Amino acid sequence: MKRTITLAASLMMMHALPMDAAAANDKGAFVKVDRTHFVRGGQRYYIAGANFWYGAYLGAAGKVGDRARLVKELDTLKAAGINNVRVLAVSEKTDMPSAVRPATTAAPGQYDEDLLAGLDYLLAELAKRDMTAVIYLNNFWQWSGGMTQYLNWFEGTKALDPNITKDYEDYMAKTVRFYRNDQAQAEYRNVIRKIVQRVNTVTGKRYADDPAVMAWQLANEPRPGNARTTPEEKAVYVKWIADTAGYIHGLDANHLVSSGSEGLAGSAQDGELFMQAHRSKHIDYLTYHLWPKNWGWIDSKTVAATWDGALEKSRHYLNVHIDYAKKVGKPIVLEEFGMDRDNASFDIKAGTTVRDRFYGAVFDVITTRATKGEPIAGFNFWAWGGAGRAANPDYWWKEGNDLMGDPPQEEQGLYSVFDTDASTIALIRATAAKLKGLERK
Repeated sequence: MKRTITLAASLMMMHALPMDAAAANDKGAFVKVDRTHFVRGGQRYYIAGANFWYGAYLGAAGKVGDRARLVKELDTLKAAGINNVRVLAVSEKTDMPSAVRPATTAAPGQYDEDLLAGLDYLLAELAKRDMTAVIYLNNFWQWSGGMTQYLNWFEGTKALDPNITKDYEDYMAKTVRFYRNDQAQAEYRNVIRKIVQRVNTVTGKRYADDPAVMAWQLANEPRPGNARTTPEEKAVYVKWIADTAGYIHGLDANHLVSSGSEGLAGSAQDGELFMQAHRSKHIDYLTYHLWPKNWGWIDSKTVAATWDGALEKSRHYLNVHIDYAKKVGKPIVLEEFGMDRDNASFDIKAGTTVRDRFYGAVFDVITTRATKGEPIAGFNFWAWGGAGRAANPDYWWKEGNDLMGDPPQEEQGLYSVFDTDASTIALIRATAAKLKGLERK
């Protein structure tokens, strides 16, 4: 009888040990910050990533989703060396025509469970491939509803669509009221809590306990205002970043938190503001974005005449932000950059010569400075179009069309990297391999 009890106890211990080991492995699998670098599993960790904002949409089980395509996309990305995707957590229902449909949130507190389950499925599939996600929880821009839709709900003001008004300065000036609106902030925190504390219906894990999540991000490209941002608006913005990041860390002690900032372009061209916004103890790393065409540095139809100037400005922008990160003492990720196809075409058959030159120049800066041990912690290119294809002759998205890297505010094919873009994917794969090699040094 004693032997039976001993054997039973031994068997119980055998079953208990793997669970303990799994918990320990989970702890080691979280991405952490060690001074100016990411670490994971006891070694340095570099991001070789893609923007894949619609990943949760593909993961939905209903007619919106396409799980077979999602699996295919993740396999293709994994084969290209990608270890991280940057994805949208929620969208807000809006009347604005240039926003994605359907939305995760029909009204405050009203969620589409199919779309939330799509994020569950995405995270489960990422875990199978040892990939991680940066999940952003709001959007300064209108293409997912975003901050202007919150103001529509709680101020009663019209949600602004700059695709219609063509006045981005006015849009930015009005959208920053979001940071001051108490009701909007309360609902935003409800959403944060809903997502961060969610239990994954596929894996049974709380998101807050899931190593497949690398970081929570406050929003996509939050800005303090427009070109005439006031000192008061800057102060409100800095406080909002610190307070919101602190709130997230209070819910989740395992994951990193970042702002989603574009850098100087999203900080009223104020380097001190950019650094101040990221010095908060609650912000774990810096982010920045690079858009030479959007910022008027290059003309896609006269590349020869504008290339040299655009390249000089781009390299400076890339390098100065790494210098800012050194001053702040934290890692930085170039989490958006892109270039359109040759001759400003949206056609998937158009070449990618200029894009490949641009990607090559960007990757050269990243790998050169990373090799020196500087705080550039990786990249996320914008954006993965994968197997998606434009459906309409004018290249504008309509509900029911394939989702791809270009959100509904842009022509489909503008900046997407498709699964047939072999030369671009080869550049991405080679750069991912270089960064992976640095992890072992």
